[in-house]
Amino acid sequence: MSLYYVIEMLPNQIIQKKEVLNSVLSNYRLLNNSIGFVPTMGALHEGHKALVNKASNENEIVVVSIFVNPTQFNNKEDLEHYPRTLNADIEVLKSIKNVIVYFPIEKEIYPEITSFKSFNLGVLDKIMEGKHRPGHFEGVVHVVHNLFEIVKPNKAYFGQKDYQQLVVIKKMNAHYGFPIEIISCETIREKSGLAMSSRNMRLTEQEKSDAIFIWKTLLFVKENKINYSPSELIDLAKAFFEKGNLILEYLEIVDIEGLELLKDWNSKSICCIAAYCGKVRLIDNLLL
Repeated sequence: MSLYYVIEMLPNQIIQKKEVLNSVLSNYRLLNNSIGFVPTMGALHEGHKALVNKASNENEIVVVSIFVNPTQFNNKEDLEHYPRTLNADIEVLKSIKNVIVYFPIEKEIYPEITSFKSFNLGVLDKIMEGKHRPGHFEGVVHVVHNLFEIVKPNKAYFGQKDYQQLVVIKKMNAHYGFPIEIISCETIREKSGLAMSSRNMRLTEQEKSDAIFIWKTLLFVKENKINYSPSELIDLAKAFFEKGNLILEYLEIVDIEGLELLKDWNSKSICCIAAYCGKVRLIDNLLL
């Protein structure tokens, strides 16, 4: 099915050129309508749909970008195997009112002439995801910066499942002075507790069952918070995690603002996990 045939079938608008997108959105700006924005890499699921629904309820128009960003993958195999499911993505979105799908090619996002200048993320780029995926957040900052410049939304919506990314986006937004409100949205989970993720598409049924141990470990941490110090609880949680069939990459308990490792429970905290289920890397977290 061609992209143009999909466009004819659906009430949602699908736009590939930023000039066309800007022309359409200018009509909304003239009426002082609020523009919501949900950046995605496609392979949409109910978690994405919840973000778009929230944005649709809070804005007159919502732009959903679908762009698999090569600069945030430090693993070439992960990029090659990342699911690309445009027609299925359109099916997810078509029941939501006032949605524009922005589906750009790479040159649209990364033109040869650019005003983008990177900035130092400090500790955020050296711990957890930053430590284990070198260059990842540089790519995230670059693509979201460029998308913000193209879409110029009033509000942008991000899921809490990628919590460290959310903190990075908030810092980036402030650094560049974008007049955009960053809206964080709760993680949507399957009935089992497994966090919804595009990467779940790559799991076998047995692996999906094994992956539930991530959620069980997060619950273990929350249930035992009052009994141990943060460092003691990390060690116990790692031992608990070893009862499952996954390979742990990291498990940390950090402050929710600066993501600094906790020495005591005097700050609001979050437990973050990254683990491999087979060849698929999964992340999750839980506010404590």
